[in-house]
Amino acid sequence: MSDNGAPPRGHKFLVHKRGDHVGVATSNVETGEKVIGVYMDDDSWIEVEAKAAIPLGHKIAVEELGEKDDVIEYGIRIGFAPEGLKVGDYVHTHNLKSARW
Repeated sequence: MSDNGAPPRGHKFLVHKRGDHVGVATSNVETGEKVIGVYMDDDSWIEVEAKAAIPLGHKIAVEELGEKDDVIEYGIRIGFAPEGLKVGDYVHTHNLKSARW
């Protein structure tokens, strides 16, 4: 669910730009927790159910991606998802291959 109005109180992650595939946790997120994320470029919001625990500062998927699809953050390609991603996945080195090397 997302809305163009003001986000509900208590968001737990930020998405840098509309169109990004991941957001960054602003506090620890528990497995199964429904969390609100705010898009920083337009203040809209999204609600996602976490499929795994996500530590502060780590990424959560906000878009479903297919096998080997590019992963976008900050509006740029940061890597690819070898096995794809589901909304709410914990995104880290186990399922994201960096575009840097």
